[in-house]
Amino acid sequence: MLDSQQVASDLRPVLLRLSRELRKETEQLGVTARQATLLWLVKRSPGLSLAELAAEEGISPPALSGHVDRLESAGLLERVRSTEDRRRVGLRLTDEGARLMRRIRARRTTWLADRMRDLEPAELRAVEAAIPALRRLLGEHA
Repeated sequence: MLDSQQVASDLRPVLLRLSRELRKETEQLGVTARQATLLWLVKRSPGLSLAELAAEEGISPPALSGHVDRLESAGLLERVRSTEDRRRVGLRLTDEGARLMRRIRARRTTWLADRMRDLEPAELRAVEAAIPALRRLLGEHA
């Protein structure tokens, strides 16, 4: 019988290393993994406020502000004042930010696909079969 504790113990270092390698691919494009995550969250929810983004990431708005300032200075993100409520400022990806997100996705996918080509067909099928379960671990629907 499978032991979830043992599977978790075996899976954790593999996922950590995989995450680290994908993070390196992101950083090769000049942004940190945190910055890429922030860009992705803004892309997913355009108009998100700084406070909403900070809550989503579980960090304080002042700590987040520096990241947003750097992304804005780099031309990847912009602050947009709401037309309905002038006090509300939302965040939006610039065209350059959207291009960078596509480059990050392509680079990470290529890195992963290159390594998966070395797998045997049965191993590749096993990885594919695990995707729905891994999504469920993250609270996503398969």
